[in-house]
Amino acid sequence: MGNERKKHPSPSFLSQHCAGLQNSANSGSPAGINSEVSEKSQSLINSFYSEFGISLDGYSRLQQAVYWADPDRSITNVSMSTSPAHTTFIIENLKESYQTGEELFVTVHANDFDNKSKSYGGDFFQAKLFWSKTKASVFGEVVDLLNGSYSVRFLLPWVGEAQVAVRLIHSSEAVQVLKRHRDTDSDRVYFHGYYEGPGPNKTRLSEAVMCNVKWDKNGLEHMGTGDCCCEYKDPRTEETWRCQRPKSMPCSALVYHSMGGYRNRLTNKEKKLIGIKYVAEKCHPGLHTPVPAGFYLNDVWTSFVCSTQHFTTQTTTECLKDKHIYMMGDSTIRQWFEFFVKAVPSKINRSALKQMNLHVQYQAGPLLAVDVKNNIDLHWRAHGVPLRSQKSAVANLHYISNEIDGLAGGPHMVIMFNMGPHFTTYPLDFYTHRVLRIRKAILALLQRAPDTTVIIKTVNTGYKDIFGSDWYSLQLDRILRWAFQDVGVYILDVWQMTACHYSEENIHPGPVIIKNEIDILLSFICPVYI
Repeated sequence: MGNERKKHPSPSFLSQHCAGLQNSANSGSPAGINSEVSEKSQSLINSFYSEFGISLDGYSRLQQAVYWADPDRSITNVSMSTSPAHTTFIIENLKESYQTGEELFVTVHANDFDNKSKSYGGDFFQAKLFWSKTKASVFGEVVDLLNGSYSVRFLLPWVGEAQVAVRLIHSSEAVQVLKRHRDTDSDRVYFHGYYEGPGPNKTRLSEAVMCNVKWDKNGLEHMGTGDCCCEYKDPRTEETWRCQRPKSMPCSALVYHSMGGYRNRLTNKEKKLIGIKYVAEKCHPGLHTPVPAGFYLNDVWTSFVCSTQHFTTQTTTECLKDKHIYMMGDSTIRQWFEFFVKAVPSKINRSALKQMNLHVQYQAGPLLAVDVKNNIDLHWRAHGVPLRSQKSAVANLHYISNEIDGLAGGPHMVIMFNMGPHFTTYPLDFYTHRVLRIRKAILALLQRAPDTTVIIKTVNTGYKDIFGSDWYSLQLDRILRWAFQDVGVYILDVWQMTACHYSEENIHPGPVIIKNEIDILLSFICPVYI
């Protein structure tokens, strides 16, 4: 097709085709992202510096990373928001053919539902270059020009046909709804605490109450003040978990934790806004993640970060031999644990990873698999509260930073963690403090055992609602990268891998994506494989 604008794009998917690509070799560098630094109280900045060693410049970079443009007018009607049906894009300087390694630029022009041009930025777009027949895809970097237009940059990495797709995930007006509820309505996801203890005449008492994070101005004030609640302050992280005080038992009787439920407090107008659908070098710690970070071809991910390999069942076992592996986080990193258990199946006269039954609630863990012959032990446990899980023993819910503090480290130890989906309903400062405590624990670990392998899994895409939008996840992802950019750890970028794949979106990606993630993970653990 030519480079004229489409007159009637799909309401949720804008797409154009570009011509065939020919083979050549150079790749471009990622475009920068311009943003402003928002003001923060001096006391908060001082807290970051005194406790975590984060300088004023470092804190300013964090604010730049999570800055998001606001509408420059009051939104009185949904029709004033960005319309995917009226938003258009053009491929700049479209040619009949391109060389691999060239860059392709697309300009998006946002219009509202009255087909009027938007004059401000803040829309959340995702873009990809793909070709379904060869199962190839690559992530596109979207830059907000802050005037209603957006620039998208693609690297052209494969030979053959390609199609450009730009999708409006949330309008700038919907983003403001997400932002407000994150900062003032954190208990829209709530949890249960279960208290148990002895009763009269050898009976057993039990009571379930509502629990949540205690964080200043986080929308949890309605739980009350004074003697309303039981508070559990971790002595090391200094985070406080709060539960309504049970009527018949002491605070010390808390035994179990579980997911409670969801409360949707969106106004009718907000519901309408939200409801609009629309290589390289050897792998080593500290590598920059470019945009794009790689691409799919025939369902195999080629990384632009470092030289990755593709592992078989046998080479997976050989890579993990003599390794003590600790995974901490949510169910998306538990998928890695499950992959390893399935990837090294039991065979006659051959050892294998076998999962032990620890008689725990599966969603919280801990989980353990061992291969005695090859001296492999594989651990997974949840990251602690807040955790949207079924009823789980509180004693099994450990903060990641505390868990890392209890590990000696060393050349045979691999530590990997992630945090994302369970934190989307909380203010950014709460998540930042949690991440910085982990950063502090990682720095101490690498000080006592610098040859420990530490791997951070970034956040997945796949959420689109008020409880876990990709926009929330994107900001958490930026905080995570900012906190560990100078620590000397591996950062495994799954954000781009989950955003650009052709398969149906899911916060728990399918086996094809997981296998590619595992290949990168093993390439980090065994960068020079025999």
